[in-house]
Amino acid sequence: MTLFTTMTPLNNHTSPVLHHHHSSLTTATKTTRPMCITLIQQTPTKKHSYSSHDETLRKMERMMNLPSPPLSSSEKVGKRWKEYQGIRNWDGLLDPLDDNLRAEILRYGHFVEAAYKSFELDPSSPNYANCRFPKTTLFERCGLPNTGYKVTKHLRATSGIQLPNWIDKAPSWFGTQSSYVGYVAVCDNKEEIKRLGRRDVVIAFRGTTTCLEWLENLRANLTLLPCNMIEEKHQQNVANNNRNTGPMVESGFLSLYTSSVNSSLMSLQEMVREEIGRILRIYDDGEPLSLTITGHSLGAALATLAAYDARAAFPKLCSATVISFGGPRVGNRSFRTSLDKQGTKVLRIVNRDDVITKVPGFVFDDVENSGGDVANNGGFHVAGLPSWIQKRAEETQWVYSEVGEELRLSSKNSPYLKGVNVATCHNLNTYLHLVDGFVSSTCPFRSTAKRFLQRP
Repeated sequence: MTLFTTMTPLNNHTSPVLHHHHSSLTTATKTTRPMCITLIQQTPTKKHSYSSHDETLRKMERMMNLPSPPLSSSEKVGKRWKEYQGIRNWDGLLDPLDDNLRAEILRYGHFVEAAYKSFELDPSSPNYANCRFPKTTLFERCGLPNTGYKVTKHLRATSGIQLPNWIDKAPSWFGTQSSYVGYVAVCDNKEEIKRLGRRDVVIAFRGTTTCLEWLENLRANLTLLPCNMIEEKHQQNVANNNRNTGPMVESGFLSLYTSSVNSSLMSLQEMVREEIGRILRIYDDGEPLSLTITGHSLGAALATLAAYDARAAFPKLCSATVISFGGPRVGNRSFRTSLDKQGTKVLRIVNRDDVITKVPGFVFDDVENSGGDVANNGGFHVAGLPSWIQKRAEETQWVYSEVGEELRLSSKNSPYLKGVNVATCHNLNTYLHLVDGFVSSTCPFRSTAKRFLQRP
């Protein structure tokens, strides 16, 4: 699920005044701490006040233009790579946001950008819904020439929706069932492997683009995972058709992950498993290897399913981590519990103003998941209801549970975002901008973080 839009910094019709959370500007320029800024909108009464306010903003930004954090030195990331992959659930790294973790999140966000940019979006093109670039030049063509990774496989997702006969009369793009959804890439640069402290395998997924993907998103009822994705202790529940105790996920997401048009075209699940297995056989020399799956919107949901499935298929996998941007809810409480027990780590980047992160369904938070503060997560959360009501609600197959850890951001904290609307709040560039700007809950935005608003 993704909406395409553009974002613009504040123009001179609304002049910002910056209030600093430090005692003086002179002192602030001597510290390495990021500056917080708070925006107050003022309507100028005289024409010449536009330029004076703009000049003030430019001067103050230049004075506070602290260097952006480096892409993590090998010493800081290499020795602590398991922490940055979530082995301790990112404890102490999210608030305030660790600079090296910020750089890693942005790096994986750029991999997701490449999945979007390499998708052929033009329905008039004979290559519609396929990848625009070959594996050898994909990163370079997408503006990422020095990743240290090589793309090893293009991935496709297939809708399991049964199309009516009249679809033959509709435009060909309308009924496209299988489409390019992302790729697998392996870090093969020695210096980057040294910097990261391990060889990293990344799987990146784009968000919703085709018509049938949109229709799959609407299939929001929960359904049991297939047996090959379920832990052994839950398989008896499947055999007994006990549909409320086993891991369940959103029907549409599961359909896109497991469906295939015919026997000659593999499902996304089969492609992911085959490629991970091939990579593990190639690099079976004892070196540390991590699997990082990242995605935006629908891609975030697919990333969560793929990570869960990879752990089920390859239990000896050293590390499996999800970095998701603007993802919807995926599964029920049993799914979340199974995800935790298998050791899959999930870091959800959430914009509190993005409605997509609050659907589908609703959530009954238990104490373990909510920390006693149900209101913090927003969305359709219900607490304090009798257990028999919760049980009846769960039988409707609309009760979801949030997974993993959350980095919660807000579009309203950025002085560079003009207005807050559904499209802008969900845009991947907005997420990268907010990650780049976030400092801590007490200092929600730093003044030097606006560059992602101007990315093509």
